[in-house]
Amino acid sequence: MTMDPAHGTIGGEETDQRDPQKNNFADLGDNSQPHQEPRRINNDPRARPQKGNQPRRDRRDVHGWVVLDKPIGMTSTQAVAVLKRLFNAKRAGHAGTLDPLASGGLPIALGEATKTVPFVMDGRKRYQFTVCWGEERDTDDIEGRVTATSDQRPTREAILALLPRFTGVIEQVPPRYSAIKVQGERAYDLARDGEIVELAARPVEIHHLTLVDQPDSDRAVFEAECGKGTYVRALARDMGRILGTYGHICALRRTLVGPFDENDMIPLDQLEALCDRAASGEGSLADALMPVETALDDIPALAVTRADAARLHRGQAVLLRGRDAPTSSGTVYVTVAGRLLALAEVGNGEIIPKRVFNLTGLTASPGRNERN
Repeated sequence: MTMDPAHGTIGGEETDQRDPQKNNFADLGDNSQPHQEPRRINNDPRARPQKGNQPRRDRRDVHGWVVLDKPIGMTSTQAVAVLKRLFNAKRAGHAGTLDPLASGGLPIALGEATKTVPFVMDGRKRYQFTVCWGEERDTDDIEGRVTATSDQRPTREAILALLPRFTGVIEQVPPRYSAIKVQGERAYDLARDGEIVELAARPVEIHHLTLVDQPDSDRAVFEAECGKGTYVRALARDMGRILGTYGHICALRRTLVGPFDENDMIPLDQLEALCDRAASGEGSLADALMPVETALDDIPALAVTRADAARLHRGQAVLLRGRDAPTSSGTVYVTVAGRLLALAEVGNGEIIPKRVFNLTGLTASPGRNERN
């Protein structure tokens, strides 16, 4: 057994949805949505099941990640449905919802990659977002109802002076339209019913917050990278109040989700073109997949023998033996002959399997194992 020194340990973060299936102008975590779905309908027929007497193809095993550069106007749920159809995959899910009004990275897990979704959702997220000054809205984004206005506009100097107050570990009150539970009810449900929702402040971490551009006095463009549970909408709201005006999010793009950045993203039209070429025998859908273990980049890798792999595959613990046995403890991902086998815990002289992977079927092309 040998420990791969190229890997370290994992970080943490997740997103919130205003609605159980959608994120709205995000949290740099994930959660919320105040308005009814008809306002967000996407008329793209690719996002809806086809009716009629068309024969249904048998779903197949497909394992890996596709990082969709999600277009504005598509829900995360629709995006998953489109990719599941394109790959004819049995299982699919996303790692951190992205609102229809937002664009950018939406990591979609296919097959066994769904077992690694929590590691992506717990990772850092980076957003570029535009704050429109002079209005505060009940949802803290452009979709909401205006609740306060101001003629004041912040100067560049005032904005720059404020940024350190929103960097590091800060106390943040989540938006009223969020999926946080209040006495067993979602905050957004209570807010929709007209109830006054008072949410407690909680600590969140913003790793960096920078002013990117100030196109005019009404708008400012920022970039933020943050940890789990941070709301960009709340960030815009709070900055606007302190600056003596009001603010809400009017544009948002996600550029980083855990280990996936803009270099990993693929636009939907390119993905569809690749699928068309694959259907005609001119390419392979495997070229669009990233390996399942890409989501585990920050976790140590541990190679085992085939004999030990057989035990782990049956769910049995393996004793660590010999001078090559790792001395560290905690979560590792286990490989055999370079192939992902399991997620496991190392401790007390044993490897204890927690999640075993069965990668039979379509997987990423060998070249995709090397990140660009």
